[in-house]
Amino acid sequence: MPLARSFAAARPPRRAVLAAASVLALMALASCSTEPTATSVPAPESFVEGLDVPWSIAFHDGVALVSERDSARVLEVAEDGETREVGIIDGVTPGGEGGLLGLAVHDGEVYSYSTAGSENRVERRPLLGAAGGLSLGSATTVIDGIPAAGNHNGGRIAFGPDGMLFITTGDAGDRESAQDLDSLGGKILRLTPTGGIPDDNPFEGSPVYSYGHRNPQGIAWDAEGRMFATEFGQDTWDELNVIEPGGDYGWPAVEGIAEDSAFIDPVQQWRPDAASPSGMAVTGSDIVIANLRGERLRIVPLDDLTASTEQFTGEFGRLRDVVVGAGGTFWILTNNTDGRGSPAEGDDRILRLGRD
Repeated sequence: MPLARSFAAARPPRRAVLAAASVLALMALASCSTEPTATSVPAPESFVEGLDVPWSIAFHDGVALVSERDSARVLEVAEDGETREVGIIDGVTPGGEGGLLGLAVHDGEVYSYSTAGSENRVERRPLLGAAGGLSLGSATTVIDGIPAAGNHNGGRIAFGPDGMLFITTGDAGDRESAQDLDSLGGKILRLTPTGGIPDDNPFEGSPVYSYGHRNPQGIAWDAEGRMFATEFGQDTWDELNVIEPGGDYGWPAVEGIAEDSAFIDPVQQWRPDAASPSGMAVTGSDIVIANLRGERLRIVPLDDLTASTEQFTGEFGRLRDVVVGAGGTFWILTNNTDGRGSPAEGDDRILRLGRD
């Protein structure tokens, strides 16, 4: 079903039946050109509505958990799309882009990245109970002292294929900190699940995995273990990077592709008004990126990292996160209630895009 009308004019029904077509097949057919193109894909269903500044989706035993930035709530999503509060993350001080940001789940615990006063921190809490009655246990700090500010807080957390916890941090407005290996700002960090520093990290005794980042907000891996990250640029270029241990990605000396051997260039770059990339997911054949200012889902084929296609441009507003759920279904999180978007009735929401 082609998306021919704006979302404000015609919302998909709350329990719409998805068109019987393979989304990834359509995406693959449209990924042959190096120029971004718009394609027609089945309309997603509006599965969850009424979220308040949501930021991240993670799964626990098949149950979706959602973070809300300003309320600091963690919600669970039932099979019918209804939500209930699992708990509130204590000590969160929302402001600007800060608050409760990324979630990850590992070995029955939920990990959260949140802003608390002048710092960002990662904590872990056991998930107690079963679906429909989940609650949070006591918090244990994984890492704190990450610089915080009104902008550039990073905030995405995820477990890699090596079982380690990866954390994206922004420069918190201190541009030079991104090049300072003694600072946690403007980095991608790598820790053990309990907060220890792995022996094989690139800098001895340091959680820093890569540096020279401005505000990375998406990380994901392909089946070969390649790590990808999205990054907000300043005014010129947003980026998709392949992350190498110990790599310097150039900020603030360079932005986008600089062809300077001192830094690692992005594999693809976009103007901020067409991008502002946040959460991302990797399928067997594609990188799927949620974009805020660009209000679109961008698809980058793994076999050609210089190519891309675009879906739903302007249809659903700002897109904060995209994850892959059971059966390969895409869960797409909108972010129109964050003060920068234009909320439609029912926003914010989770959209689900299925496969046949």
